[in-house]
Amino acid sequence: MSKALLKFTRVAPNKARMIAREVQGMNAELALASLEFMPNKAARIISKVIASAVANGDFEPEEVVITSCRVDKASVMKRFRPRARGTASRILKPTAHIMVEVAKAEEA
Repeated sequence: MSKALLKFTRVAPNKARMIAREVQGMNAELALASLEFMPNKAARIISKVIASAVANGDFEPEEVVITSCRVDKASVMKRFRPRARGTASRILKPTAHIMVEVAKAEEA
């Protein structure tokens, strides 16, 4: 089993969790192929983390399955935008931690 962790990536955790649920339990090669054609920003990020987890264990993508794909909430960047009458409105830019674990197909 090997894992990869990407911290403080600029993607909303709830949007990334939708993609993470799709690939959990899939073969890594099939997951990478399906993520390539998804239009989401989170899909590109998660595919890079999956490729990193496969490389960390010196595996080939066709021989491993994704046992766990977890997206946790990280800190939120706070920015301000000027509004009417000299006021300001807050803009929240969320970040996320993405963790992927892969294991050989026989172990899983």
